[in-house]
Amino acid sequence: MLFVTWNVNSLRARLPRVLELLEAHQPDVVALQETKCSEENFPAQELDAAGYEVVQHSGGQWAGVALLVRRPLAPDQALTGLPGDPVPSEARWCEATVASIRFVSTYVPNGRSLDSPEFPRKLAFLEAAATRAAAIRASPQQMVIAGDINIAPADADVYDPPAYEGATHVSAPERAGLAAIQERGGLVDAYRHVHPDDPQFTWWDYRAGNFHKNLGMRIDLVLVSEDLADGLMAVGIDRDFRKGFKPSDHAPLLVWLGVG
Repeated sequence: MLFVTWNVNSLRARLPRVLELLEAHQPDVVALQETKCSEENFPAQELDAAGYEVVQHSGGQWAGVALLVRRPLAPDQALTGLPGDPVPSEARWCEATVASIRFVSTYVPNGRSLDSPEFPRKLAFLEAAATRAAAIRASPQQMVIAGDINIAPADADVYDPPAYEGATHVSAPERAGLAAIQERGGLVDAYRHVHPDDPQFTWWDYRAGNFHKNLGMRIDLVLVSEDLADGLMAVGIDRDFRKGFKPSDHAPLLVWLGVG
């Protein structure tokens, strides 16, 4: 089974690139973040024509998440919204069961800065996510929690660790929040499991040619149940979708699960 997660930074603006990815890779399940759609303008018809059923949680011009499931697979027991999310209206979490695996697409709040009022909200979201991961684990189900986590798990996941000192995405409280999700959910970072020593990034600022200089961060993650991690076949970042016409500032992360 091929699973992809991608922060598209506006699904309407990036729809041709999303359809290109679906055609090129034919993934079985796709998690999208920052769809930035209202319920009315979400491109469900176009995705249906491409062969995908959709579970989506839209919050208007900000945030928004979705799961795309390629037929003949189908999503079951869909849930939108994270219990305990301090700002549920922003639509940062959706989940569904596909082929007996619980898939989650999430877009964790940025946090802005360590002294911002948004930072405690980010930590609260991470705590709610850890609680939900524990509940899914207890169900019991295998799970995949994926998306733009807005946390670089380790210093190796940023191009210049000293440049981020005192900033969000790398702080001890954020990394502790991520670790709690993994511990309570029994989850493994798929990319790092397969590539323990290979620094690669999933996000690059649009400015100053940062992508071409490879000045980025690995903040898009796929966390998989420990037993799924044992069967991982491959994990890769498709940098080509960070290039070309109207790219997102994120590249898609592809994970080949040894199931299905």
